[in-house]
Amino acid sequence: MQGRGDVVEWRDAARALLMAGVAPAQVDWRIAGDESLFAPQATPPGPAVRPAPRVPRDFVDLAETVACHGDPGRFALLYRLLARLQDDPALLSMAADADVVAAERLAKAVRRDCHKMTAFVRFREVPTQGPRRRFVAWFEPDHHIVARKAPFFARRFADMDWMILTPKGSAVFEGGDLAVSAAPATKPDIEDPTDALWLTYYASIFNPARVKLAAMRSEMPKKYWKNLPEAALIPQLVAQAPARVAAMAARAVQAPPAHHARIQARRAAAVVPAAAPDTLAALRDAARGCGRCPLHHDATQTVFGEGPDHAALMIVGEQPGDREDLAGRPFVGPAGAVLDRALAAAGIDRARAYLTNAVKHFKHEPRGRRRLHVTPHADEVEHCRWWLRQEIALVQPRLVVAMGATAVFALTGETPRLGDIRGRALPFEPGRALLVTIHPSYLLRLPDARRAAEETARFHADLGTARQHLAACQVLPA
Repeated sequence: MQGRGDVVEWRDAARALLMAGVAPAQVDWRIAGDESLFAPQATPPGPAVRPAPRVPRDFVDLAETVACHGDPGRFALLYRLLARLQDDPALLSMAADADVVAAERLAKAVRRDCHKMTAFVRFREVPTQGPRRRFVAWFEPDHHIVARKAPFFARRFADMDWMILTPKGSAVFEGGDLAVSAAPATKPDIEDPTDALWLTYYASIFNPARVKLAAMRSEMPKKYWKNLPEAALIPQLVAQAPARVAAMAARAVQAPPAHHARIQARRAAAVVPAAAPDTLAALRDAARGCGRCPLHHDATQTVFGEGPDHAALMIVGEQPGDREDLAGRPFVGPAGAVLDRALAAAGIDRARAYLTNAVKHFKHEPRGRRRLHVTPHADEVEHCRWWLRQEIALVQPRLVVAMGATAVFALTGETPRLGDIRGRALPFEPGRALLVTIHPSYLLRLPDARRAAEETARFHADLGTARQHLAACQVLPA
């Protein structure tokens, strides 16, 4: 065996041995170059006496990972597992089995080494004559993971040519083509003038108030430091941390950025009015300064309801999304487009319906440049219920459509299973009914096209039921 992370050579040998009826105790797995002078010569397996082995998918993934480990006993361990799986297909689910535990330990070490490679490879630019920039990196992994992680770097750095050299092989990406070699490489002697720029950046983002030495050593073990340019700064930055923290604490409080200051000034005196406004326009103006819950701090603006002052149909969603937060109008993003198509299919004119949300501010978490939706908590829904009740009192709808669990909770204070009450008009208040359905954003998250089509048709049917109810109330033509 070459033993450099390629599971195929072990798989082919193991298949032939198992089909020949060779027991694990009869096989001495050796790595090329480790043979002693008196080691027995390899004996080819005999003719097949058993059918080809069958294994669960989990074992294939486990074998591909364990084969990358440097333990010389890894192939014998995998062969024992392979042989035992033929009699016990559920073997890998036995978490206390000694062989399973040993294999998972090796796999965990390989996965950790892969994580460290993605974190601590540092490219340095080298001169080139071609149109694409060229970079070289040196890394010292514990295991044979170069071939395993090379595609990650090819996807991430597809716009440049690069080489990753290690004592356990190398990867070369040039002109869009990736080549991997298991031959050991030697450390190059490369200096990159941009290292000084990187060091300046690293020193500027180093937060002295969050220094945790044990966590740093766990995530960045010292064995990697010698190949990281920023490692030279770490001892000095750590030593200076207490003084820098003290200086930060002594510094006067800085004014917020101008944009935030304008937003907060606009909301500083905002409180819910003591008496409910008697028109939707006045209620909308009052809601612009709502500060009943913390959600207003991060949202761009209040997104109030939209529609006729007196509409027979009110549609209630969960909360504004990113597009709605920027536009200040409900249901103008992707979920709004799904709703528009469903309303059209049901024969409902959106302009004649009143559209609003249970929560009037966009709750989100930043993810890079994106703002990802976060479901409002019950207390946030409770704080916003006052506004929703005032909207219902002023609009006086005959039917309220609650889209999603948050809308149902805001309207009823209860959390029933949507499937138990969905799709039919239920008594709600005197002269008013409630119809429960899904939120249209649910349809956008379905990965299976057939399931998405089925759920879309059901959503359209729910809104069709809403139209039939309004027609029966003689507020819409039949």
